[in-house]
Amino acid sequence: MRAMILLCCLAASSTSAAEVEETLRYQHYDAHAASGRTLAEILNDSSPFRPGNQVFHSATRWNVDWKFRPQSGRDGRCRVVQVATHLTGEINLPSLLDADAPIREQFSGYLRALRVHELGHYEIGKQAARAVDAKLQALPDMASCAALESAARDLGARVLGEYEARGELYDVKTGHGRTQGAWLGD
Repeated sequence: MRAMILLCCLAASSTSAAEVEETLRYQHYDAHAASGRTLAEILNDSSPFRPGNQVFHSATRWNVDWKFRPQSGRDGRCRVVQVATHLTGEINLPSLLDADAPIREQFSGYLRALRVHELGHYEIGKQAARAVDAKLQALPDMASCAALESAARDLGARVLGEYEARGELYDVKTGHGRTQGAWLGD
């Protein structure tokens, strides 16, 4: 439902080739069913995601790290010669235990919708990583490598801020997954 997005950036010298590498992991938390309880009650009681006194049944975190290698030319100006960008993501979903058949069936459809919603958040992270990578590679030569490194840090922070805002807008547009079927009612 609501994505919790954690952003971190790293600008340092490296000898990596320019590319975006991705790592996505799934984590699950246990939701124990109890007789006479609705799926919403079961998941609400079990969910570890409670920002701002709200309960969400799933979350996605993504992190973009980058490294680049600057090089001084004969004229003393510094340019980016290599960029390596890595996206790591984690999607957290519930795992329903001890449920009867009707609740398991309802959960199965709900879980599919949660996964679709959370993969939308991860896609925003992928877009952010590609944007950071492309913009770092396109940085113009600068008077010094210190100036280039500073410009890269500022650029990365600005780009990641834009994509964090896109993630928030995605939640607004989808009602935290409601329009994608990730909704159990009030």
